[in-house]
Formats: sequence, C-alpha cells, structure tokens
Amino acid sequence: MAKRYVARGVPGGYRIWNRKSQRWWGDHYELCPDDLIAELNGANDPARITALLKHYRALKR
Repeated sequence: MAKRYVARGVPGGYRIWNRKSQRWWGDHYELCPDDLIAELNGANDPARITALLKHYRALKR
C-alpha cells in the first residue's frame, strides 16, 4: 500500500505532498518532518498532529 503523505525536497527544505489530492499539505519545513509524516500515514491523531506542527513551527524561529 502506497503512503498517502510523503516528504519532498524543495529549495530550502521540505514540503509534505498529498498523493491522493495531488497538492501540498502544510507548511515549508527546514528539517524533514519524519515523525509528522508517520503520524499522518499511521494513527492520524489530531492532537498529536497539532503538537508536531507546533514543534516544527518553533524550529523555524
């Protein structure tokens, strides 16, 4: 089974690509968000996704 969300390298970092809708999801990330990708493709827990998004946004500052 192919994963729905994948991290793709873009100039300056990474973005999350949604294979089903064929568009970008979320923000631009400087570091590869491996744990966020795993959560999106796995349990998909909204509270955990929110916590991970806050974590990655804090790294950009």
